[in-house]
Amino acid sequence: MCFERYKVEIMTTVLLLFGITLGIYVFIFYNFISGRQCKSDSSLKGKTVIVTGASGGIGKMTALDMARRGARVILACRVQETGEAAVYDIRRTCGNNQVLFMKLDLSSLASVRSFCKAFLHSEPRLDILINNAGIQDYGKTVDGFNLMFGVNHLGHFLLTLLLLDRLKHCSPSRIVILASIAHDWGKIDFKNLNPPTGKWSDTMQSYCDSKLANALFARELANRLEGTAVTCYAVHPGFVHTNVIRNIPQWLRVMLFPLAWLFCKTPMDGAQTSIFCAVEDGIEMYSGRFFANCQVKQVKPPARDDAVAKKLWEISEELTGLVS
Repeated sequence: MCFERYKVEIMTTVLLLFGITLGIYVFIFYNFISGRQCKSDSSLKGKTVIVTGASGGIGKMTALDMARRGARVILACRVQETGEAAVYDIRRTCGNNQVLFMKLDLSSLASVRSFCKAFLHSEPRLDILINNAGIQDYGKTVDGFNLMFGVNHLGHFLLTLLLLDRLKHCSPSRIVILASIAHDWGKIDFKNLNPPTGKWSDTMQSYCDSKLANALFARELANRLEGTAVTCYAVHPGFVHTNVIRNIPQWLRVMLFPLAWLFCKTPMDGAQTSIFCAVEDGIEMYSGRFFANCQVKQVKPPARDDAVAKKLWEISEELTGLVS
């Protein structure tokens, strides 16, 4: 009888501890992990939005929100099969049939030019450009650039500048650039913009460098757009459970998966700051600034160095063939 009572007491204690732990986790998740939600109910009917890398993750959730607001949404994706599948899912979810796939491979400057030519020929408007796509992998682009510098920065740089006149024509308009808090560990070495990425540590450093380039691009772009009704914003989505880290070593993925599942944002939560910067009224004065958790954030000196931002812009123009 005493043994049975002892078992009941143990079970009660275990259940109580489990309940307390679960309660603490739920409190932490909803107050500190999931982050703020974009509260704007702005309609985007009659507007056209491009979201790069929208076949999954943050990009797909961002595109879904834009479609729910009534926008005509172009999913600019590298892989046709996954891009068209995302179009089908978004249309079915929100009932907006003005969601389309267009092929865009940011690792190829020729593909970027082809996409822009096709878009400008077929679409009369562009109101919001969301440079969401990103990669964390080793190797080189089609044009011989470090893969992350080429895709995360140069591809989006060329895309933005080729579409800029259309954005100005349809102003007020916005550009959202998906950066990352990882820019804190980045550096811009103008003598070595194409470092090797064979080692995982080199790959991580190149990723951080490309995110710093994103933040500097937004800053210089805002300077050059001053006096127009086009604004731009760099955003940190938070730590989100997506497939962006699919190329890290298998052993590390196995270790990180439980932590990612428990302590990382969902893709929809991760999309909130991008959505906020795309639709929130009254943030135009913060053009070129860095946003996280749906609010403007101060960045460290390397990310607000105007001289470096200007030089990076000029070199990017040369590398993408915008100037000879």
